Amino acid sequence: MSIQSTVDRILPTAVRERTVQCLWPAWNTDQHRLRAPLRALLPTVLTLLLLGLFQTVIRARFTHPVRELLELTSIAIVLTGAVLLSARVLDRRPVRGFGLSLDREWWHSVVVGGLVATVINGGALIVALGAGWATFTGVMRGSGDLSFLPAMALVFVYIALAATWEEFIIRGAMLTNIAEGTDGLAPRWIAVGFAVLVSTLVFAFLHGGKVTHFSQYGYYLIAGLIFSGVYVLTGELALSIGFHVFYNFTQSAIFGLGHSQRTPELLAVDLVGPARWVGEEGLVFVGFAILGGLLLLGYIRWQTGSLALDDRVPTYAGQ
Repeated sequence: MSIQSTVDRILPTAVRERTVQCLWPAWNTDQHRLRAPLRALLPTVLTLLLLGLFQTVIRARFTHPVRELLELTSIAIVLTGAVLLSARVLDRRPVRGFGLSLDREWWHSVVVGGLVATVINGGALIVALGAGWATFTGVMRGSGDLSFLPAMALVFVYIALAATWEEFIIRGAMLTNIAEGTDGLAPRWIAVGFAVLVSTLVFAFLHGGKVTHFSQYGYYLIAGLIFSGVYVLTGELALSIGFHVFYNFTQSAIFGLGHSQRTPELLAVDLVGPARWVGEEGLVFVGFAILGGLLLLGYIRWQTGSLALDDRVPTYAGQ
């Protein structure tokens, strides 16, 4: 039984009409769910608060390696809870409505996104080594107290959960609901473009802790545009999640190009070149990220025959 039907059954007509008037700014009576701005923001705000709370408690009471396992578990619980809560309560849409079809074709696209990310990070390593901006120091380094393979598995799961969480809250929930809320008030392409812009700005802002100069936000704006563009063209998060997960994982754990994200490294590399080129947001990584975006667009064009907005993104189909 929905909240709306419960209200209709219990409250007298006059009281019900007054209640609807009071709730109008927050409640869409036609669709029986929260309005678009709340649907867009709440998953981000609630999950950030919960993750911050879990992290504070876990890091204060536990040490390595139990600490990392508990943090992984908390991220998995928060991500799963956010998807289910949004689907059943906040958004009242099926899970696939967030770009999470999870069928065979969806997983195939995850693999494609991962392969593209791996190729471009390999290219970045070749350029850095060739230019003398990086030196090779060994293999299978930096696993700490754990043996190498378990350490790598732990890092991969952590990165996969974190990247999937970002894709869900920023693209699946925020971008989708902003596009839905704006569609009808403006032409569809403007509604989707506005949603891409806002979600990309939020994505860049969430990575502000890594930024030491304002210009470095450009790296995260480009990344956000790539992830968002792929999503609005396919209506699925598969390519975005695959690219995001394997970009982060292979950059640091496979090719040793990480900066703020310290992980075990299959190929251990010291970056000795200028920060402008091989820093956290260096031009080498910016250039290869753009190349990755172009490769993803080429794949979408080859797969679908066109590069057109997917109508599922700005269209609410109900539960």
